[in-house]
Amino acid sequence: MGFALSTMELRSSAFGQGQAIPRQHTGEGEDISPAFEWSDAPEGTQAFALICHDPDAPLVKPASYGFVHWVLYNIPASVSELPEGTSDYTNGQTDFGKQGYGGPMPPNGHGVHHYFFWLLALDQDLALEPGLTLWELLDNIEPHVIGMNRLVGTYQRS
Repeated sequence: MGFALSTMELRSSAFGQGQAIPRQHTGEGEDISPAFEWSDAPEGTQAFALICHDPDAPLVKPASYGFVHWVLYNIPASVSELPEGTSDYTNGQTDFGKQGYGGPMPPNGHGVHHYFFWLLALDQDLALEPGLTLWELLDNIEPHVIGMNRLVGTYQRS
C-alpha cells in the first residue's frame, strides 16, 4: 500500500509542522483532539479520512507498525475543518482498544515521539461502518484515495 503526497494542506492551530503537541491534547492532559483545518483538496473529492499514528512507538502486536491514536472517517467533502475535541463523523478502533481520539503518551524515558496526522481525500463517500481498525480502513479506501498530506507533531513524556 503506497500513497503519494498531494498539494492538499493540513494545519492545526494547536501546533505547527514538527512542533510539540500541547499537553492538553495528550494522555497526560485533557486528551482532547486538536483542531484541524485543510485546503486545496483535489478536484473530485467526495469525502475525507483522518488518521494519527506514532511510528516511534514500540510494536504492540505482531505485524504492527507503531501505535494508532485516531481513526476518523466518513467526513463529507463539504467539511474543511474539525474543531478541538470533535465528536463528529465516524470513529474507528485505536490501539488503546477504544473508538475516538487517544492522545500521545509515549513510555516514560522513551524520548521524543513523532505523531503523523494524515488527511486522505477520497473520490467516493463510502459510508463505512464504525469501529474499523486503521488497516481495515486502508483496505476499504485505498482504491479511492486521490490526495493526501500530513502534519507531524512531537511529544515527549514529562
